[in-house]
Amino acid sequence: MKPFMSAVFAMLILSLGINAFAEVSVIVHPSNSNSFDQNAIKRIFLGKSRAFPSGGEAIPVAFKDGSTESNEFTSSVLKKTPKQLKAYWAKMIFTGKGTPPRAMDSSQAVLDLVAKNPSIIGFVASGSETGNVKVVGKF
Repeated sequence: MKPFMSAVFAMLILSLGINAFAEVSVIVHPSNSNSFDQNAIKRIFLGKSRAFPSGGEAIPVAFKDGSTESNEFTSSVLKKTPKQLKAYWAKMIFTGKGTPPRAMDSSQAVLDLVAKNPSIIGFVASGSETGNVKVVGKF
């Protein structure tokens, strides 16, 4: 009985840790007047669309693989596991159909880049946004 209780306790602790990071905010330049739904965001970050809904160029930026923000965005918005996303981009690169979003090291780097360039779309942990960017979705 004791090993069973230890296993249940360990699973509970792990599930709490997984849910500790609950939300990411998708951000664009404040001048971007587009409205976005999850599907439009997903298409841009999977390289299926290279433009915002209004037709302007869309350049996605993401976090390096394995980051908490990247994992949350991948599961919540793209509806993939990190492994599935890696396989997806390997196929896209191999077939010449696309390249993955530029990988950034920090939230501050994403915020700075989005604030300076109207063509950039990115994501950060919810709550880390500044007044220099516009939040277009929280997931």
